[in-house]
Formats: sequence, C-alpha cells, structure tokens
Amino acid sequence: MRHWHFLLIFLISGNTLASTSLSGGIWFNYRYVHDGSESATERDKDTLGDLSDEALILYVDDQQENRPWSASAELRIGPGSFTDKTNNSTGDNFTLHKAWIKYQFNEKGALYLGKSQVPFGWKTVNFWPGDMLHGGYGDQMDVGIKYSAQQAAFNYNLAYYHADDWGETSTDTVDDNGHWGSSTTYRKIKTLVGDISYQMSKPHTIGLSVQSGKLQDLSAQVQANDSVTGKHNAIALYYRATFDKFYAKMQIFTTQRTLPHAYQMSASIPAETKTQRAALELGYTYKKWFMYLNASWAKSKTVGNDIGSVSAFAPGVSYNYGPGWFYLEYLSQNGYVDAHGDIGKGDFSALYASVDYYF
Repeated sequence: MRHWHFLLIFLISGNTLASTSLSGGIWFNYRYVHDGSESATERDKDTLGDLSDEALILYVDDQQENRPWSASAELRIGPGSFTDKTNNSTGDNFTLHKAWIKYQFNEKGALYLGKSQVPFGWKTVNFWPGDMLHGGYGDQMDVGIKYSAQQAAFNYNLAYYHADDWGETSTDTVDDNGHWGSSTTYRKIKTLVGDISYQMSKPHTIGLSVQSGKLQDLSAQVQANDSVTGKHNAIALYYRATFDKFYAKMQIFTTQRTLPHAYQMSASIPAETKTQRAALELGYTYKKWFMYLNASWAKSKTVGNDIGSVSAFAPGVSYNYGPGWFYLEYLSQNGYVDAHGDIGKGDFSALYASVDYYF
C-alpha cells in the first residue's frame, strides 16, 4: 500500500479543537512486460513499455478533541484507481477506496462503520504488484461494521461485512484484482471476520484470522428468491517481527468457496474450490531508501485441478524524495489466483517503475 501522511490542521475558535486533514496525491507507473502473452511481450519489445495507471487521490480525515466521533475517506479518480468500472458501484474509473465513521469508546477500543480494512492476516507493503498469490485475502476493503480493541499484549478485531463494496451488484474491492467474482457472476456478502494477535515480546507477534460468509449469485440464470446459495471460508496463521530497521512477516492460510449453484451449473465449473497458500515479506530501511521482498506460494486442493504448486516473487526498492516516493519493482510468477479463488498456471514477469506525489 502506498504511504501518505500530509495533513492540514485548522484551529476553530471555541472549546473544541478540530483537526481536519484535507490532502491529495497523484501517481503513475511505467511497465515493461518481457514474459507474458505474446501480444504484450511483442508490444513492449517494440514500444519499450508504457506509461499508464495515472490517478488523482483525495483524502479527507476529521477528528475533534473531546469528541469520540471521527471520519476518514479516500477517493481515487483515474485508470490508476485500481478499480474495475464494469464491476464497481460507480460504473467508471473512480471509487471510494475507504469511507468510514469511527466511534472511540476509550483508548483501547473503537467501532468503525462503513468501508474499512478487513482484519485478515496482513497486507503487503505495496498492494500492487506485491499482492500476487494473496489473491483476494490481502488488501481487502469491505463495507460493514468493525470493532477493534487492545488488551495488554493482545489486539483483536471482530467485524461483520455486509458486502465487499457499495451497491447491489458491485464486487470490486479496489485492490484485490477481481478475485471475488463479477457483477454478472457472484459476489461476497454477509461475512463475519475475527482476528486476534499476541505480542510475545517486543519484536515478535503471532496472530490468527478467520472469516466466513455467503456468496450471492448474480448470474442471469438465478431466481430472485434463491440467490444466496454459495459460501466462503478462510483461516490464516501469521507472524510479524521488527528488529530496528529490519522486519519480517510470514503467513500461511487456507481458503474454501462453494460457488452459487445456478452460476456454477451454467458455467460448468467445479462446485467447490480449495487452496493452501503461504506468503513472506521482508523489509529493510536505510536512510531514505526502503528495500523489500514479497513472495507467495499457492497450491490448489480443488478436485480435478492437478497443476501443482505455483509461486510469485516481487523484489522492490523505494526512495523517499520528500513529497512522495519513487518505486522500482520486478514481478515474476508462474501462476495466479482466478475470480473463483482457485489456482491457475501461467508465466508472467514485468518491470515496474512508479512515482507518487502527495500534497
């Protein structure tokens, strides 16, 4: 995930101190594909890559002293919003990546209402291209209600997400790259999520996350009174450690989906998909430089899928030049996660150079 911290603070007369952050940013990206589809490889060989994924991002944050309520929102506009206009609630290249209202009970506990981060395992330092074989279980932003609290060395979250995006048919959670169906197939709804982590010592933390919910059929074949016939489940065990300028994160997780019946029958695909996955992230900070490695592995346990294990690697480096960051990243993978949560085989590698600027 990109980083942003630029705030504007306004002092309002009276007994309440209001802190309102109004900020923005832009980003764009250079990509050179040298191992992918034949057309993409030949195109970039001839053109030396392309400049694309441009976006304007607007942030609004509000918090007032002596008041338990606060709010936060992020609006992305442009092709680089990482939203799919055919599957989002706006029908265009703009979306609310997050939008939540928060009630702070005390220093230890808070309630979030709206579109917020799903507390499942950990997300990668850069959702793209680092998400890779997390495939729908990394940088999730869903719509619902979440309670987060801390008690001694324990942190825990309990959430109910009514759907993975705004509206009645949207399946786009912005950064998950289409891993939860589509507006004409199925979407994720009625999901319960639980997460608990324990800090064993100052550098070491272990955690457990679970989620379980329903899948709504959005295909043309489904009857209106029989649309919620699918379900999904996942469990993750993870570890985090921080040593001065170095950190490490590891995770193993399993996923299961029973696809909605009408859609599954019409598409002639397996009724159930299962996977086992693992992920690793290493990071090191040196002055204004940050070096990192994302790696992930996956294996299908779906009946009839015999492709075996696949892997993906994305080393990268970023430089903080002041108002933003320069990124240089390389992605290489021999498999992928499809829209049904299963594993597919396919080679792809590309070089990415990105820049962002925040104000």
